[in-house]
Amino acid sequence: MQRLKSIYPEYSDRVAFYAVGSDPTEGIATLESYRQRQGYPWPVAEAVGTSLQDLQVQTQSTKIAFDAQGVIIYRDGYGQGSEASWRKVFQDLAVSAKPAGGAGY
Repeated sequence: MQRLKSIYPEYSDRVAFYAVGSDPTEGIATLESYRQRQGYPWPVAEAVGTSLQDLQVQTQSTKIAFDAQGVIIYRDGYGQGSEASWRKVFQDLAVSAKPAGGAGY
């Protein structure tokens, strides 16, 4: 998450990024408090229904990126993801977010 802290702001106008809590005992207030203490620039959210199970999230800090069509383009686990790999993921997401013809965002 620390690597993302410096990379995400470059793409925040083109890529939606959320940290989703995986602990059912932590509500949105706890997640938001942690986000603020860490200085993370992205919003937090709680998992809904069986979404974690459906996405086969079994460990904390699972990272999943979906493109504009909802296709998973990146998946990794705890402590994984170099700065270069995250830049590539965000670049790919920014490109997939462009409307047809690339006329803007």
